[in-house]
Amino acid sequence: MPSPQPAALAEIYAIRTLVNSGALVICSGGGGVPVVRDAEGLLHGIEAVIDKDLGASLLAQKLDADRLLILTDVEHVVVNFHKPDQRNLETVSLEEMKQYITEGHFAAGSMGPKVRAAVAFIESGGKEAIITQLRCAMSAIDGKTGTHVVRVVQ
Repeated sequence: MPSPQPAALAEIYAIRTLVNSGALVICSGGGGVPVVRDAEGLLHGIEAVIDKDLGASLLAQKLDADRLLILTDVEHVVVNFHKPDQRNLETVSLEEMKQYITEGHFAAGSMGPKVRAAVAFIESGGKEAIITQLRCAMSAIDGKTGTHVVRVVQ
């Protein structure tokens, strides 16, 4: 199955309304229904897989979120994975992260979509994207752990 870059969210207006009302909204997870619009504007399902990280990034962008939290099974994104000079990334600028992508540090079926989602979010105006594991989420939000992608490192 192809995993196309998500371009839009069919229900963004309803989602935004619910978020603005204070509701807890659960949406855009992996396994969502990929659709395309035909010439008449009708939606039709297609055979594809929605990448949960890229979908979350697009959702955060459309909601004008300040922060995107991507949860995975490791505490930090690393460069030079399984090499003697492996290194955890803590606070990383957008430009540094783009360079790491260019250098091929992140596998397509693993950390690649998470890092691309974080980069897309920051490029669209988001202030911070955090990648970490679930058990570290609160500490990462407090700035104590995780990988934080920001526009410019201060």
